Amino acid sequence: MTITDTTTALDTVVEAGDGALVTVPAGGRLQIVDLHGNQAVDTLFYDAQDIDNRYSAFDTIREQRAVFLTTGSRLLSTRLDELAVITDDSCGRHDTVGGACSQESNVIRYGESTRHQHACRQTFLRYGAEAGIGQRQLAHNINFFMNVPVTSSGGLTFEDGLSAPGKYVEITASRDLLVLISNCPQINNPCNGWNPTPIQLLGRW
Repeated sequence: MTITDTTTALDTVVEAGDGALVTVPAGGRLQIVDLHGNQAVDTLFYDAQDIDNRYSAFDTIREQRAVFLTTGSRLLSTRLDELAVITDDSCGRHDTVGGACSQESNVIRYGESTRHQHACRQTFLRYGAEAGIGQRQLAHNINFFMNVPVTSSGGLTFEDGLSAPGKYVEITASRDLLVLISNCPQINNPCNGWNPTPIQLLGRW
């Protein structure tokens, strides 16, 4: 059932490096606000009735024929179900290929000295546990507000973000969803402007 009468059901700040697990009913709108600018927000989407039916970066890219996400992008699951649609976006471009940082990838990219730094994968596992989301349910995520250009040779680069203070993205749920968020703690590349900052979550349903 789609919700027509909405109210502000969620208004919370997620600190830098922290996370959240939000249940959004069908028709509900979740707005993610980049409070200070240049803050990557790693996000995964799951069918609330079946967590194995989860966001698929591959299928989303293929079906929309675009690498980056913005207003109108349909977020598809591994079964090609529409999980949500981006219905408003003041930033204009979001990454869905760069993936989430982990302690292992930090070591490979930035050296052994980064091994004990907190990473998004840990946040996903911590907050996902209450819904039964474990390592098997983690997949390629969306990096809202993150700028990851694709080179002509097919490579990826992590660049300064295109966002700014107060920029936001709004997702409207096509079915009951679990939205798993890691407010990225990465300090070894410019995805967070070298200084991770808080974000705001606004839910209306």
